[in-house]
Amino acid sequence: MSVEDIMAQAKKAREEGPRESRLPEETRSHLRAARKEFGKSLEGLLPEGFLEHTRTARREILLAARSLIDHALKQLEEAGEA
Repeated sequence: MSVEDIMAQAKKAREEGPRESRLPEETRSHLRAARKEFGKSLEGLLPEGFLEHTRTARREILLAARSLIDHALKQLEEAGEA
């Protein structure tokens, strides 16, 4: 297979849209189930409480980002009033 053939296939795939639309629904269903079960198997490898702490940390990061955005908006409002 030449480079031109590969490039043509890649272009065709981009033009056809997302890969999911080219896969049969049954295949997508099996892939979703496999992803879910794989996730469960990984959870079994992690220490107890790890996922809870990860979720809590993610929430705190999002709250910090919100605080930064709120602060920036406040500064913009104050600068507009000056």
